[in-house]
Order: sequence, then structure tokens, then C-alpha cells
Amino acid sequence: MQKGDKKEEKLEIEEQIKRKMARIKRRIAVMSGKGGVGKSTVTALLAVHFARQGKLVGVLDADFLGPSIPKLFGIERKKPLSGIDGLEPVLTPKYAIRVMSLQFMTPEGIAVIWRGPMISKVLEDFIAHTSWGNLDYLIVDMPPGTGDAPITVLQDIPLDGVIMVATPHDLAANIVERAINMARSMNTDVIGIVENMSYYRCPECGRIARFGKSTALLAKKYGLKILASIPLEESLAHYCDAGIVEEYKTDYFEGVEF
Repeated sequence: MQKGDKKEEKLEIEEQIKRKMARIKRRIAVMSGKGGVGKSTVTALLAVHFARQGKLVGVLDADFLGPSIPKLFGIERKKPLSGIDGLEPVLTPKYAIRVMSLQFMTPEGIAVIWRGPMISKVLEDFIAHTSWGNLDYLIVDMPPGTGDAPITVLQDIPLDGVIMVATPHDLAANIVERAINMARSMNTDVIGIVENMSYYRCPECGRIARFGKSTALLAKKYGLKILASIPLEESLAHYCDAGIVEEYKTDYFEGVEF
């Protein structure tokens, strides 16, 4: 492909993204910088929260190297269909949340072994060629780190803000702090922090917070609200592992406005 052709293709992709994002009222990314803190779980719970309010919700699984969203909703064996305006997202069984993930395109158990530029290119194509339609919310499940893929999302999607996910440990807080600074350096608003694995509910003695206060200190340092505190809970893990997160009753985002 010639240099002029690449430039023309890039402009076409940018125009498609702009056109499709204009049909979405709110665009929120769920980010951390660190893996294993529960970004996908928070993304799924947030999508269900909005869907229960009667909102039209889409989820973009941007974690190409470790996609989890289809598993959480029990749709990992589904395939998106081609429509007039691009790929049609797969609908979740209960609330018809519109989901797009690379997992739909790859054989089960096969690793995606791509360098950063390739991930960025495919991610741009996903954003440009997915037929989201009219949505109230698009929630982007971000990959860990502060590299090519998060940069692509922050540059290509006009986000209304990002939600940071942290666990109450010093190591997690240190890495989340870098993600906060990355988002702000790219002129993206940080809506607040969700603390996952926040506490444990003891059946005999009630709520036990044994993991430290790193998240609270981080929130105070950057003037951010803790939007929700999600406990270590066996039942939540069961609903997620079984692919029925839409059936989970507790809404940790109840009463939160963003």
C-alpha cells in the first residue's frame, strides 16, 4: 500500500469512528494499568447496572490479549454477524447488552501473539467497523498497562471519562496512579475509583477490611471519589465463572451518578 493510500485509509477510519461515536450519548472506559484487579468484572457489573435502568448499553472488550467479557455473559461461543453498517455486536441473553470482543473471532484457547502496532491497528478497525447503533452508554474494558492499546482508545474514542479500578494494596495503588496520570496527560477526565476486593463479609463478625487503605489514600491524593467498594464474595465469583453475571442481584453502583 502506498503512503497516500495509507493516509486515505486512516482518514476513512477516523471518519467512521467519529460517525459511530456520535450516536452514543456517553462513552466510559474502565481502566487500571494493572492486570488482575477485576476490570472486566467491574465493566460487566457497570453494564448490567445501566441496562437495569432501561438504558441501551454496549461493551467493547479492548483487552485483546486476555478477553474476559464474553465469558462473563455466557456468550463466548457466539459469532458477530455482518450488517449494513459493519459487524453486529453479540447480544447478551437477559438485557441485550451489545458486546464486541476479539474472542468471538479466535479459536478457543489460542493465544493472540501480536506486537503493539498490530493490536492498535486491529483495535482501530474494531472501533470503526462495529455497528453499535444508538446507545446510551458504551463501556470499554481496557487492557492492563499504559501502552499502545490504551493509548489507541484514549486517542480514538471521545471518552466522557475513565473509571479506575484498584485493589487495596500498595502495589496496585502505585500502578493505578500511573494510569490516572496517563489519562489526565491525554486530557481525559477520571470519573472516580472503584475498589475491588475491598473487604470480606464474615458470616459471624460482619464486614472485615483487612487489605489496607491504599485506595482511600490514592483517591484523596488526586481528589477522586470512590464510586463503589466491591467485596471478596464467593457468590459473585460463581456468577462470573458461570457466565450469568446478569443474574447477580447486588448493584454496587446504585445511587452513583456519572
